[in-house]
Amino acid sequence: MNISKLIFIGSIVIIWGYSLYSLNKTGNEVDYSTQVKPILNKHCIACHGGVKKQGGFSLLFREEALGKTESGKPAIIPGDAEHSEFIIRLTHKDPEERMPLKKEPLKKEEIEILTKWVNQGANWGEHWAFVKPEMPTVPNKGFFAGFFSLFGDKWEKNDIDYFVKNKLEQEGLKPSTKAGKSILLRRLCLDLTGLPPTEKQIEEFMKDDSDNAYEKMVDSLLASSQFGERWAGMWLDMARYSDTKGYEKDEGRNIWQYRDYVIKAFNQDMPYTQFIKEQLAGDLLKNPSEQQYIATAFHRNTVNNDEGGTDDEEFRNATMVDRVNTTWEVFQSTTFACVQCHSHPYDPIRHEDYYKSMAFFYNTRDEDVPDDSPYLRQFNKPEDKAKLEGLQTWLKTNFSSQQEKEITQYLTFLEPKIHPHAGDQFINGALADNKYLGVRNGGSVRFKSLPVEGKRQLLVAYGNKTGSPTLMEIRLGSLTGKVLTTIKLDTTQKGGWTNSWDYQLYDLPKMSGRQDWYLTFKNAKVKPDQSTCVIGSFTLLPEFPGKGKPEYNEKKQSFLELIRANTENTPVMLDNPLEYARQTNVWERGNWLAKTKVVQPDIPEALGRLPKGARKNRLGLAMWLGSNENPLTARVAVNRFWEQLFGTGLVETLEDFGTQGFTPTNAALLDFLAIKFMDEYQWKPKKLLKEIVMSATYQQDSKANEDLLEKDPMNRLLARGPRVRLSAEQIRDQALLVSGLLSYKMYGKSVMPYQPDGIWNTPYSNMAWKLSDKEDKYRRALYTYWRRSTPYPSMITFDGANRDICLARRIRTNTPLQALVTLNDPVYLECAKSLAKKMEACGGTIDEQIKNTYRLTMCKNITDKKLAILKKLYTNTLITYQKSKNEAALLLNICPDDNIKPKNIPDLAAKTLVASTLLNLDEFIMKE
Repeated sequence: MNISKLIFIGSIVIIWGYSLYSLNKTGNEVDYSTQVKPILNKHCIACHGGVKKQGGFSLLFREEALGKTESGKPAIIPGDAEHSEFIIRLTHKDPEERMPLKKEPLKKEEIEILTKWVNQGANWGEHWAFVKPEMPTVPNKGFFAGFFSLFGDKWEKNDIDYFVKNKLEQEGLKPSTKAGKSILLRRLCLDLTGLPPTEKQIEEFMKDDSDNAYEKMVDSLLASSQFGERWAGMWLDMARYSDTKGYEKDEGRNIWQYRDYVIKAFNQDMPYTQFIKEQLAGDLLKNPSEQQYIATAFHRNTVNNDEGGTDDEEFRNATMVDRVNTTWEVFQSTTFACVQCHSHPYDPIRHEDYYKSMAFFYNTRDEDVPDDSPYLRQFNKPEDKAKLEGLQTWLKTNFSSQQEKEITQYLTFLEPKIHPHAGDQFINGALADNKYLGVRNGGSVRFKSLPVEGKRQLLVAYGNKTGSPTLMEIRLGSLTGKVLTTIKLDTTQKGGWTNSWDYQLYDLPKMSGRQDWYLTFKNAKVKPDQSTCVIGSFTLLPEFPGKGKPEYNEKKQSFLELIRANTENTPVMLDNPLEYARQTNVWERGNWLAKTKVVQPDIPEALGRLPKGARKNRLGLAMWLGSNENPLTARVAVNRFWEQLFGTGLVETLEDFGTQGFTPTNAALLDFLAIKFMDEYQWKPKKLLKEIVMSATYQQDSKANEDLLEKDPMNRLLARGPRVRLSAEQIRDQALLVSGLLSYKMYGKSVMPYQPDGIWNTPYSNMAWKLSDKEDKYRRALYTYWRRSTPYPSMITFDGANRDICLARRIRTNTPLQALVTLNDPVYLECAKSLAKKMEACGGTIDEQIKNTYRLTMCKNITDKKLAILKKLYTNTLITYQKSKNEAALLLNICPDDNIKPKNIPDLAAKTLVASTLLNLDEFIMKE
């Protein structure tokens, strides 16, 4: 043993000596990313970067920095700082010549770094985040680490801990001891399921003394249905999920199935790469399922403007901007929005790259229309399902699979529609509230360059409540041109100022190419200044197959009835067919009206290339994002999961991995987990989360001593366990669970629990907050109806997102309003009352009741000091309420079905105040 120790110590000395030699040898080389780039960003880029290039000099890209300036000479001469104007200007004596102009000069140390960098060749190193991660060596692990463990207990439980401990030792710190069993249980349950442990979980875990008791609990929580609900909440902030459209009236949107899709994806442990593909391009996958179509609602969560008088094309383009910005922030943590108007001021992304990225999305069907089309139509009525199956069987039997697919696809989406806003040259006609085409008698409208090749039928969605038929005449080329056909629009029950239309199918003559259609509307029974009809949309269709075959008329009628059927509609993404395809242009200074050169879909050159064989569409983009060659995706995902557990990411700026973002506190650990996430875990979140929560780092006590508070007050080095306030959703769900009110019902339309009166009193809006019935009032916060203009008040008070745009990171704030919510909000008062009833049901003395209730709410035993305080509170309030039973009844808001005997009202009221106090304690709303 002694000889082994000597050999070991000798080996360590040699290794250390070589390391010091290597550091000394390379220590003089200036690193561009960590030393030069921060100086340039701070002092130079504002005038010499993506936004401005004063003097024809830019420091954003190497070829620009080393190229000729307006003087005709380069400002930087690699290897010759003495004659480089860049360096000369930094030390110039004339304040009119010295840079930065009219600002404080650079520090001596900064000038020395830049001078040395130029003399060493002005090498243009890449930013760490834009370089593919490489697997780092786990520090201090192996035979020698195992050998040293003979001298004491080994703290490390997995590889994460070696990285953390190595960092702590560099800073002269030691890890904290392991947290108590009850603290760990509560922390684990809140982190993995968003809920505190139940009484059963507490009892079983505290009794289990086996070595793997903790791991068994981890596995149980990862497998629970509540896991998906907890992690979906994180994702919905980034997906800007909401039940309304935003803007003006902020009307409702039927998109709840997307929320349910996210929950299911997390519960199924869907590989993150598949998760990306389905959300960005589920419709482009081979034979996509309904769920994969619904996944694409990720990018249908954008705000829509239904206000009358707005330009649909303007807001369609605003949607495109949002999709580009969101995609890059969610999956790449890149501030891509900066590039809409100019090249990125700090990162190597050119202005043109923005529109190449936009080109991936620019050809989608949605057009900022009120009905949220395109949408997935789900036939839920048995009679409609039977009708659809019968039609499909007939088509498969008599025609090609392609014809059957085309008709089924049309019935599923009713696309591509021609919306009224595509019309122009209105005469006695106009877009009504930007939604529908309203036409007076004798009115007309033009639809320019319609793709009519191969189209033999016209489907019209309309309403006619005049009491007599309206004739719609289609002329070619002009109002006096050749009459293509005349269509009779019969009277209808549906239509008008609703989204419910009558649909009629009309035959068209054979046509070719593209045509300008002039539509005129006449009704002999209507006065010239009165409306003849309202048009919702047109669709040009191929001829319905099978003319002359048995059952043709019956199946064509089924086809029309299925078009008219009431279906469950969810907004989804679809691409335009070729005849409706759009081209993408670069916008000068980000102005959608100032279109310049045409661009094709592509990714920024600085970040790589699309995978070999990938098409340049949304699916190709998703494949690149989910590729192991992408330098950012895995790092960004790992960092998000880490932040949810520890309160702060390894990179604090979750939204920005660029040069202006924070550097990683432990870069080696981030890369290690990113590579394991891709390779060993096959992009599965549950495996990654288990690795993290099984670490000694995660299981540390969260208490901080004076030394830790001085050296690492924000716990960036992870010398102690996480201690952060719970999210808005967790605070509410926790109160519901411990009080016994929480409903575990999953999925379905959003619910409306208690909220203060008057929140939705907005002008000319018919929307009303209708209190949900029975258990729906007590469902998890995730299912609460979310209105962008007036988010659920108690959750927005605790920093919930309003969901107008993507939010990658919630910033925790402390305000007096938060205490007012947990003290006075109807939900929390009802929770306190219900918890008081549970306290009473425990039986025994008041001391025993308070002890049991405290253990239920905090997952630990109460101290004698706290018990005395709470008992005193109970005693004093009981005396008060015995003297004033009306106040007690008012607090409890007694209802006939409460079955509370009058003599028990003061007692229950006093216990309700004790319960409310527990729900307001710091230790209840914090994760320790």
